[in-house]
Order: sequence, then structure tokens, then C-alpha cells
Amino acid sequence: MRTFAAVDLGASSGRVMAGRAGPGKLELAAVHRFPNEPVRAGGTLHWDILALYRGVLEGLRRAGPVDGIGIDSWAVDYGLLDATGALLGNPVHYRDARTDGIATMVPEDELYALTGLQKLPFNTIYQLVAAAGTPQLEIARQLLMIPDLIAYWLTGEPGAEATNASTTQLLDVRSGTWATGLMERLGIRPALFPALRRPGETIGRVLPELGLGATDVIAVGSHDTASAVVGVPAASEHFAFVSCGTWSLVGVELDAPVLTEESRLANFTNEGGVDGTIRYLRNVMGLWPLQECLREWGQPGLPDLLRAAAAEPAFGAVVDLDDPGFLPPGDMVRRICRQAGRELEPPAIVRCIVDSLALAHRRAVRQAQELSGRHVDAVHIVGGGARNELLCRLTADACGLPVLAGPVEATALGNVLVQARAAGAIRGDLSALRALLRETQGIVRYEPRGDEAAWRAAERRVGSLTCG
Repeated sequence: MRTFAAVDLGASSGRVMAGRAGPGKLELAAVHRFPNEPVRAGGTLHWDILALYRGVLEGLRRAGPVDGIGIDSWAVDYGLLDATGALLGNPVHYRDARTDGIATMVPEDELYALTGLQKLPFNTIYQLVAAAGTPQLEIARQLLMIPDLIAYWLTGEPGAEATNASTTQLLDVRSGTWATGLMERLGIRPALFPALRRPGETIGRVLPELGLGATDVIAVGSHDTASAVVGVPAASEHFAFVSCGTWSLVGVELDAPVLTEESRLANFTNEGGVDGTIRYLRNVMGLWPLQECLREWGQPGLPDLLRAAAAEPAFGAVVDLDDPGFLPPGDMVRRICRQAGRELEPPAIVRCIVDSLALAHRRAVRQAQELSGRHVDAVHIVGGGARNELLCRLTADACGLPVLAGPVEATALGNVLVQARAAGAIRGDLSALRALLRETQGIVRYEPRGDEAAWRAAERRVGSLTCG
């Protein structure tokens, strides 16, 4: 067995995991966890990228000698470098208000036909349009997505890993190359964007001055959802995935993008996956509203709240988690209660969020099948949401399909699997990697037992709501 370090940076925390892999063997252990706390300065919400990098270095030192390092993170955000390779300020957070009301002046149907991406106000394309004319962007000579920026600091090698590049809405979804014509139309300099690299390619050797040993950094599915989908232990191609954390990414894995007008109007996205696959999915708000409510309440124990929520009446209150009014941080309890139409106690708010999230999963799984033509026999929930028994059970009821929950650390496992295959420690295609997951990881099965008529009625209620 060989050991690989998986650097996994999420929207609220980061971690370094050590994975050991070999024929028929796959183990994972946490080495270091650290917070990811945004900072508001001068009216702008930033990522504290240097604190994250410090956490990464500490984790890699604790991991000790490894046979490879892979880095994944959330999507769409980037750092700008000057002509000397120095970072021009902290990257701006995708939840910052600078993209509010921003449009590209490119017809939406044309943009979708080229990039295949769901319209989301924080996509990189809108961030760059919003930043037009700023001194930083004017003097920048290179743009690196967050995991590529960390890799650059580790190796000195710039580049753009393809799965994360696909989230920028500046990549041609058919050719898999930068959409330079689109960039030029929008006044975005194509020269900012480095050469693309694919999962499994070696980025470079860790710089000697970092004292981490002569270790290669290996490109993985650097968009964390791309790695998470590798970590789905599916037994066939007929599965839906829910990568559930701050966001719920709900969809199916395909060989080619779906670029129909119906797909665009349903706001489905075609993102690049490992081995040339397409992650056909919708972004659903996920556990973000719950996380924000817990923060407002002073971080009470979630297990006790979930037990109390399970005893609350089903559909006592529901909200539309696709409403962009839930996107900004702060004041979440008031917004939930306002859309629900009345004041709610914490257990009822938690039940409202979980019921509403299961409804959102139901809608996205159904639409993914209808729009792609891919029949689904089971729903796999991976990520932190796999720990939430109430959410998993309600998602099975809502979808009328078995839910297979786990692994929780699917992203880190997918990261390790791609590294291990690139290094020759294991072999095989995605189906072989997933077979190894089924052999080595614990998975919990939930059978559907819900009242379909009640779910349909709740879905109709959600359709009439707005966030005040």
C-alpha cells in the first residue's frame, strides 16, 4: 500500500487526509482539520487564503512522507497574480454582493449552448465582468482557481485543472478548451488563463524550501464535487448522486453534455468530471440555511435538534431553497420564518429546512432523469449530509428510491483514488474504483416508505413561495 495526502478545502473548513491504497485496500484517516473563515474588509467579503495555505502546510507536515499530494476545493473563485507571480490581494468570496444584478450581455441560450452551465450569479464569468476596470484585474497577468493557486505555491507550476475550469462558464463544454472567443466578447483577456491539465497528470515536485520531501503534486478532480462523484460507490451507471454539504449537488453522470433548451430552462449544468465524464446536475442550496441557523443559535448540539425535528409534523412548514434570498449569510432564521409564514421554534425550523431540502432533492433527481434520459435505480448521498439520518430517510421517501448514504469523506476518497491510480498503486476505470469503495467503505441503505401524495402536495406548496 502507498500513502497519498488529500487536501480538501470546503466552504467552511479545510482538511488534510491521509489515504492508503493498494490492490483491494483503501483506508483514510484525518491528519489535520482547520477552519475556513471568510473576512469582510472594505465592504468586500474575502477568503483568508493565506490562513488556508498555512493549514494546508501544517497538514502536509503532519502527514509525513507521502507518495503524492492532491488538492480539491470549492468552485468558481480565483486568485490573480501579477507579472512576478505574486498574489494581488485575497480572493473575493462567491457570496460577496459584487455580482448582484450582473449580466454578460451574451444571450443566455447562446451562453448555455457554448458552456452548458447553470446560470448562477456567482459563476466566475460574472465575477470577472463585475471586476472589469478594477486595478487588480488591469495589472493581473494570470488567473488561478483556488486549488490551482495552492498547487502553484507548492510547486511553482501554474495551470488550470479541467474539472474546476469547467465551472467558470468560460470553457467550451464540447471541445473542453477555453472559450477564448467568448472571453474576448466580454473584454476578458484570454492570456489570463493558463494551460489546462487533466486529472491524473503530474503538476510538479514540491518546492524544496517547503521542507515536505521530494513529493509530486498530482492533478485530481480539483472541483470537490468532481472528486466526490469519483467517491460514489455505485454498482452501475443507473445512479443519481447528491453531494451534500453547504451545497447539495444533485445529478447523474453522463458521457456527453445535455444542451437542450429544456435543460437550460430547468437550470441544469454540465460540469466536467474525471475520465472525460459529464456531471449533469443542479446546484441546490444544501445545508447552508441549517448551518447559518445553528450559527445564529450559538451552535447548539445538532444531534439533539435533529431528534426533536424528527418528532415535528411533516410539512408543517416548507420553503423554496432555490430562492436566491437564502444565498447571503446572516439573518437566516428570520428569512426562513418569513417565507414559512409564521414564527417557528428551532426544532420546527430544522424540520422545515430538512423537509424542504428533501423536496429539492426529489425535484432535481426527477428532472435529471427526464432531461438526460438516464434512468435511476438508486440515489447515493455522499459528504456531510450522509451523516444526517433524517435527511437521508426523507430523501428516500421524497424520491421513492433507495438512498445509499456514504461515504462521508467521498471527496477525499475520490481525490486519493485518482492519485493512487496515477501512481500505479491501483488500476482500473471508474467502475473499478467504485468497486473498491464498496468493498472497503461503510454504506447505510434507506428504503422509501413515504406517502407520495403528501410529497406531491408539499411540492405544490413550495411552488408558490417567495423569500421576503
